[in-house]
Amino acid sequence: MENKLVIGKALLKYMSFKKLSNYLLLLSSYQISRLLGKPRIWGLPTTLSIEPTTSCNLRCPECPSGLRNFSRPTGMIEEQLFRDIIDQSKDYLTFLHIYFQGEPFLHPKFLDMVSYADKSKVFTSTSTNAHYLNQKNVESILSSGLKQLIVSMDGITQEIYEDYRIGGNLEKVKKGLSLLLQTRKESRQLYPRIVLQFLVTGKNEHQIPALKDWAIEVGVDELQLKTTQIYDFEKGSPLIPSDHRYSRYLPNGNGTWRLKKKIENKCWRMWQGAVLTWDGRMLPCCFDKDGQHVMGKIGESSFKEIWKNETYSKFRKQLLEDRSQIDICKNCTE
Repeated sequence: MENKLVIGKALLKYMSFKKLSNYLLLLSSYQISRLLGKPRIWGLPTTLSIEPTTSCNLRCPECPSGLRNFSRPTGMIEEQLFRDIIDQSKDYLTFLHIYFQGEPFLHPKFLDMVSYADKSKVFTSTSTNAHYLNQKNVESILSSGLKQLIVSMDGITQEIYEDYRIGGNLEKVKKGLSLLLQTRKESRQLYPRIVLQFLVTGKNEHQIPALKDWAIEVGVDELQLKTTQIYDFEKGSPLIPSDHRYSRYLPNGNGTWRLKKKIENKCWRMWQGAVLTWDGRMLPCCFDKDGQHVMGKIGESSFKEIWKNETYSKFRKQLLEDRSQIDICKNCTE
């Protein structure tokens, strides 16, 4: 609760009448769209995810970056493109996650981009596997204006950790995280808030009690136990936890599995925000990891033009009519 209050304080600091009005317009148009069964969009995105890079140092088995199996182009975002996106969206943007696929700290200008967004009065967050939390980066992180850092750590012992985070070094993660927290404490700073994220699988769920103890010991601000997205879940997987509280899937009783949550013909994400890949392609949400549903491209069209174009309108219309027919919605928890 305390961490949410601190995060809320940072969000409010960067809030403006225009941003609040825009949020209410989006919310109103979403509800009207659901009522009419036809898409209406009256504002601009209040949240964005921007991808610094598709590169990653690890090889996680349920991740396109880890598997190195993207069908879309791979690379690193140009700093000028990032700035253009911020310049076009900053008056309406309340939350920016500078992450989509890949490890953001592999981008040499990553923290410069964080600073640019922060100076534009945009709340910034990112996700990392924490292998690059060295002394130099820790100092730069604390001076960048970053407000939230999500650290993915899916095991409390090396054996379990590396079973999913293939190629990872748990001791390095622990040391880097401890260094960041200690340096933040010594400098008497509140940010970035550190969220320790644990993807619960059938292989690590037994470590949750030890994880909770360690999280308290090291002093992270929040611990999140997150369900794992699994490709081809219908056939089952050893990654599906036996404790169904931490699973997105439930057994049918005949050896097959189904989504725990029923897919309904609604999705606030399609009105709330969007994802931008490293080369400026706008995608409807973070479940479109391979970029199969491109709404437009920054540079070829403006941010506002893409958000309200015919392609986006047709996608929202399909979602309202029969969301189950959209491939990226078939493994979604929204």
